[in-house]
Amino acid sequence: MTKMNMLQAVNNALITAMEADKTAMVFGEDVGHFGGVFRATSNLQEKFGKARCFNTPLTEQGIIGFANGLASQGSTVIAEIQFADYIFPAFDQIVNETSKFRYRSGGQFTCGSLTIRTPYGGGIAGGHYHSQSPEAFFAHIPGMKIVIPRNPYQAKGLLLASIRDDNPVLFMEPKRLYRASVGEVPEEDYELPLGKAELVKSGTDISLLAWGAQVEILQKSAEMAENDGISCEIIDLRSILPWDVETVCESVAKTGRLLINHEAPQTGGFASEIAATVQDKCFLHLESPIARVCGLDTPYPLSHEKEYMPDHLKTYEAIKRSVNY
Repeated sequence: MTKMNMLQAVNNALITAMEADKTAMVFGEDVGHFGGVFRATSNLQEKFGKARCFNTPLTEQGIIGFANGLASQGSTVIAEIQFADYIFPAFDQIVNETSKFRYRSGGQFTCGSLTIRTPYGGGIAGGHYHSQSPEAFFAHIPGMKIVIPRNPYQAKGLLLASIRDDNPVLFMEPKRLYRASVGEVPEEDYELPLGKAELVKSGTDISLLAWGAQVEILQKSAEMAENDGISCEIIDLRSILPWDVETVCESVAKTGRLLINHEAPQTGGFASEIAATVQDKCFLHLESPIARVCGLDTPYPLSHEKEYMPDHLKTYEAIKRSVNY
């Protein structure tokens, strides 16, 4: 085991994947000569050469179009979109090509060996073009997987599993944790299962659900709630598509309450899909309405970032409202 931050774990996973698979290559804006804007790809070009780690032009549609072609021809492709906010020019390629290639060719061709890495979320004073959480847009697309780690151990294990999965994967990395989250990570090759949530903490009174950086927010709010005698169960969803319906519903059937926390705006956020599914499957177990603590329905504000964020105080108040309903 080695102590790493999340950036180091991502870098270590990429090295592990590229050493094991000679067809694996990494490319994106500025990933080659100095390791990308966050340094996640540091030293890859020196280690594997310019043919396997290289810079692209500043065109996200071109990056994903090129990635689709390489993946469909059998290469293992890890494409980086520098910020999740920049992924929208590539939306057409991802929605209409990446996710549908296998289906429209009757299984003759696939982009399943493509992984798209991108940092997402706020908390770094990035303003409205460097802080968005667009996971819900892509959760609407059959044919893809969406994976979000919350710590270095998950980052390495989930990224390796994503790179080796038979489906295209959007791997979203919470940028505010890149250097803030530090933990023990195995040096050897390992994978964590996609589509499987993690029970972070057991409890009896309310189920708290989040992913990525927001899991830490749940932990802080749960500590406050437990001073009031409220026992909180915490679940890290880890995969948005597919998401672990069974684990979530088992928890809600036990506690009778559910609070979902995500940084993206509330309207149309993925919490809506979770809430609809849980009320369908757990209706007779519910003791209070399903609660959502989310970002605001505004562009991400630079000067009011703290007010925008669904922090531990907002979550704590929502926990009390749910339990006292």
